[in-house]
Amino acid sequence: MKKVNQLNWLIGGAQGTGVDSSAMTFAKTCASIGLYVFGKREYHSNIKGAHSYYPLSISDKYIRSHSDYTDLLATFDKETFLLHKDFVVSNGAIIFDKDLFTLDEARSMVNNDILLIPLPYNDIIKETAIQFQKEKEYSKLQIMRNVIAVSASFALLNLNFEYLKKVLETVFVGRRAKLLDMNLFAGSKAYQYILQNNYNDKFNYELKPIDNKEERILLGGTTATAIGKIAAGCRFQTYYPITPASDESEYLEAHPEYGVITIQTEDEIAAICMAIGASLAGVRSATSTSGPGFSLMAEAQGWAGNNEVPVVIFNYQRGGPSTGLPTRHEQGDLEFALHAGHSEFPRIVLSPGDIEESFYLTIEAFNLADKYQLPVIFLSDKAIANSIQTVKPFDLSGVKIDRGNLLSDNDIKEILNNGKVYKRFLFTENGISPRAVLGQDVVFWNTGDEHDELGHISEDPVNRNKMFDKRMRKLETALREIPTELKYKLYGPQDFEYLIVGWGSVKGPVLDILDELNQYYKLAFLQIILLNPFPTEVANILNKAKVIIDVEMNYSGQLAKLIRKQTGINISKKIVKFNGRPISRTEIKKAIIDSINLEKERIVLEAGV
Repeated sequence: MKKVNQLNWLIGGAQGTGVDSSAMTFAKTCASIGLYVFGKREYHSNIKGAHSYYPLSISDKYIRSHSDYTDLLATFDKETFLLHKDFVVSNGAIIFDKDLFTLDEARSMVNNDILLIPLPYNDIIKETAIQFQKEKEYSKLQIMRNVIAVSASFALLNLNFEYLKKVLETVFVGRRAKLLDMNLFAGSKAYQYILQNNYNDKFNYELKPIDNKEERILLGGTTATAIGKIAAGCRFQTYYPITPASDESEYLEAHPEYGVITIQTEDEIAAICMAIGASLAGVRSATSTSGPGFSLMAEAQGWAGNNEVPVVIFNYQRGGPSTGLPTRHEQGDLEFALHAGHSEFPRIVLSPGDIEESFYLTIEAFNLADKYQLPVIFLSDKAIANSIQTVKPFDLSGVKIDRGNLLSDNDIKEILNNGKVYKRFLFTENGISPRAVLGQDVVFWNTGDEHDELGHISEDPVNRNKMFDKRMRKLETALREIPTELKYKLYGPQDFEYLIVGWGSVKGPVLDILDELNQYYKLAFLQIILLNPFPTEVANILNKAKVIIDVEMNYSGQLAKLIRKQTGINISKKIVKFNGRPISRTEIKKAIIDSINLEKERIVLEAGV
């Protein structure tokens, strides 16, 4: 009996040969027939040539993470075959170029129960070239390997070619419309080749449309964040190109109709300084970067903290240190985000756990920056940035814009008419002062030095203590006022015995296996969202657990260290990963079982190629 609507598909090839476009076409087609999709991009830091691959998990149930194993492997080249063949499951299948291996050569490298499909890529491309009188452009037409591989995959899965055709009609539009007929021709030839050789009858997996009236969208993490910025009323964005953060700014640049002025600056220092300047003028502003760029922003963050400027800094963590692994994953910036900048100043640090949270938490980040007049660090990661997922359309009905204690022109007139002097840094009980912006009919001063209530430089020790206390009181105020759902979330049974604690993109793979593991253990997952100021009330949850297991994608377990610092609770069991690849649902399941049953203190995950 065939396995229906449960599939792990992976496509790979040399970078620049259409791996990403193939995966997106496959994903869009599956989403269009009502299925859930999760996928992640894996690519090298060079532009062309090195191995790139894109695994997709397809299901009729909501899915949040990837698998280490592949049911159907579609390859363009030798390297993909050799790197991924050992991860194809029993009774899985591999599509490969018949001109690269003979069937016997391919068979000698894999288990006998794997279905091998030698696909005539070059023959199909030559036939397409002749059909459309493009023989002289044969080498350029090699890019059609992507649609050939996707078409062959859907034939193998018994999915009607018409579904793929509809998606291709949305891909080849505008200047690319002239390429549609050629790609449909090549795709149909690959599709027919599979059927004519009865490969589809031999394969144990199948995709079928499902009657699902629930609306869904398919998008990636950086796009979700960009849309969140638009919804939040952000109107000024700066960036210096860096992987993987640039995708977000490029989306905003491609959609000027939404009113976000997006500036590519000469470096990250200029980027944050421009964002701070825009905020001083009253505009909701942000800057986006990754670890190395975030490091350069440390001094300006201190300036914003000292001058109580609301600015949101988006840091898409990647492998470090230094340039490290420029296109790979890590959660190594937590401790730095908490302390970046010399001395001490208030900042809020938030971390989304998935693509959906990236949208909603972005909006809250701007509200918190305005309300408490301080920098907010939005600590995402490469796994979220470069993943795609089917999610419900975002609900804008509950979106609220909170500009905090922002003075209107009438407010300022009232202050001046009553004979008062406007004090930008007025001492207040909650640490938050009435805020005017540049251009209003009032004078105030900003400086990098310590200052008095007016903003004048002051080295008076009494003033220093009062001003420092005022600024830091904002964190006490914020911790009281921020709702619980923005601090942490608890998933699983309330009477748990075992507790997984984590942050960021750890959420997806843990939740995907939580129900399954709860057949054997009373297991819950505590997701920490607000990392600064730290919600110490989570100690009540942590103390209920018989065993706590920290799951992070860094070397030392930075969240566990933060928890110990803030609550005194020592988490001895850790599952960590730092090889640059995100955690899969398959490896986290085994690691949690081993951590519980084998009483291992530290497990290092190593999956990924």
